[in-house]
Amino acid sequence: MKILLDTNIIIHREGNYPLNKDIGILFRWLDNLHYIKCIHQITVDEINKLKAGNTRELLNIKLDSYNVLQVQSSLNSQVKAVSDSHDVNENDLNDTLLLNELYNHRIDYLITEDKKIRIKAEALNIANRVFTIDSFLEKVIAENPRLIDYKVLAVKKELFGNINLSDEFFDSFKEDYPEFEKWFNKKSEEIAYICNSDEKTTAFLYLKIEGEDEPYTNIEPTFIKKKRLKIGTFKVTLNGYKLGERFIKIIFDNALQNKVDEIYVTIFDKRMDQRRLISLLEEFGFALYGMKQNSYGNEIVYVRKMEKAYNLLNPKLTYPYFSKNSRAFLVPIYPEYHTNLFPDSILRTESPTDFVENEPFRNAISKVYISRSIFRDLKCGDAIIFYRTGGFYKSVISTIGIVESIITSIKDGPHFVELCRKRSVFSDNELMEHWNYSNNKPFIVNFLYVYSLPKRINMEHLIQIGIIADVNSAPRGFEAINPEKFELILKETQTDGSIIVN
Repeated sequence: MKILLDTNIIIHREGNYPLNKDIGILFRWLDNLHYIKCIHQITVDEINKLKAGNTRELLNIKLDSYNVLQVQSSLNSQVKAVSDSHDVNENDLNDTLLLNELYNHRIDYLITEDKKIRIKAEALNIANRVFTIDSFLEKVIAENPRLIDYKVLAVKKELFGNINLSDEFFDSFKEDYPEFEKWFNKKSEEIAYICNSDEKTTAFLYLKIEGEDEPYTNIEPTFIKKKRLKIGTFKVTLNGYKLGERFIKIIFDNALQNKVDEIYVTIFDKRMDQRRLISLLEEFGFALYGMKQNSYGNEIVYVRKMEKAYNLLNPKLTYPYFSKNSRAFLVPIYPEYHTNLFPDSILRTESPTDFVENEPFRNAISKVYISRSIFRDLKCGDAIIFYRTGGFYKSVISTIGIVESIITSIKDGPHFVELCRKRSVFSDNELMEHWNYSNNKPFIVNFLYVYSLPKRINMEHLIQIGIIADVNSAPRGFEAINPEKFELILKETQTDGSIIVN
């Protein structure tokens, strides 16, 4: 298997100060899987354009450990057409030449952090062979579970004073913020969210509630008076486990609980992991606001408004709000999959210790549900209420999700596995079993995990209030309920009205 590494990957890997700790994990996987690490002659040429000095000489020495594609394949006409419509400078043209090698099947995969390369790959219909570091790690972890030699503990709250500040995880903060250690030690009695792996910190989140009188003299433009949730410190290094999304949900949960008007974060964008975090925040509706001026450099400021709104076409932008006027459906989920998929919807009869390991499908906000339901006409923005099966007394409705998309056009089993991987409770082998189970092939529902219902209603109660007709009427696929029943469910489950858009 030949893997082509973009220039940005090589420079960050082989430079004196790697800007993304995950690159080390990436290369360990490449070595364990015996993949051939390739670079293009263009990468060699770009490195030799660097200013003379130790950096260029050091990089040239290290390039000997890679296989250089010295002969360029002829530019494919399809690739040229995409180049003509997308490329505006020499760097763009060089990136297209990398894609050309992929398109011509000289290499199997391309790993890059360049967004524009991925856009061009979409146009060429080869996006499934272009990966970021994050997405490549997701792929190999799913395909090679036997190679994972550690278990990842779930996110937990911890006092600053109990956290190991000397862990290399915090080195980047110390480099960016000269006062970081002093600030960290002052917080010894305050709470942060943390995730550890092999006694090493892999994710960290600190949140701060700020009142209307909080001064913002160094933010331009200046904030007006509002109650805000500040994302004080946020970093995730362990990829492949959707920890970023898990922390995003924690951020929104805290914003709702504290009834803030806005969430904001100040962040540098010089490191690859910082840019990846910015992309995740933008995906969930954070928008560039301005700049924060510091003596040690200017940070960019991103803001997410928490006013009630609902984007029917892209619910992520207004997450976690949903509309009670959306179409709504009841859908069943078996007990053995329920809490794995919805960890915050754990039942009182279940033990949290059974769910302490991080799994990508647990951490993700965007999840996958597979179904053979006769009804398949779901649309983006539809509400789905998950019904945990179990009989007259034990079955309960527990969770609200919002449909992002459905996929009914699936080529084959491997394509089905690829589409479901990392966001479904099923392993690759189990997914293939589902695909091959019958000629009635399943379809895929991509949805957002929005809300765990505070009060659970079992089948007995659902029958009593007229949501379900009788014991034989439990949902077997996607069962539509009218707006009146949807509103009744929200009332009976004591759903927080602050997240419901009228």
